[in-house]
Amino acid sequence: MVDNPLVGTWRLVSWVNVSARGAVTRPWGDDAVGVITYTPEGYMSVTVTRPGRPRFATGDLLAGSSAEKIAAAESYIGYCGTYELREQWVVHRVIQSFFPNWEGTEQERLVELAGNRLTLSTHPIEIAGEMQTAQLTWERLTPAP
Repeated sequence: MVDNPLVGTWRLVSWVNVSARGAVTRPWGDDAVGVITYTPEGYMSVTVTRPGRPRFATGDLLAGSSAEKIAAAESYIGYCGTYELREQWVVHRVIQSFFPNWEGTEQERLVELAGNRLTLSTHPIEIAGEMQTAQLTWERLTPAP
């Protein structure tokens, strides 16, 4: 992917959802934490977490109480796969996802670049029982290609 402005690693600056009626929400407040990476070979990975996630009582990776696992799940989103730029859109072809319904799907995001900022917006999707558009703004961490 020559001259691909997405290539690199970006940190999350903000995540807002906009409902069909225009209401704006920040699902994990003003301080959600995330990283998205696009490789020159066409792979991508993204994770977003709520800040201040509580640690498990045990250091065992496969242990933890049901309540700890639920709290961890409710404060994490992540997926990875391949991607393709299509004019002003990027298509993420999801291979693995914390949300299993996205595995094997294409997730299209509107791309807006301004300097070292990247905003990715979804089509309206169901979030918390309501159709909303998610808008995630990222800041470049690695030098532009």
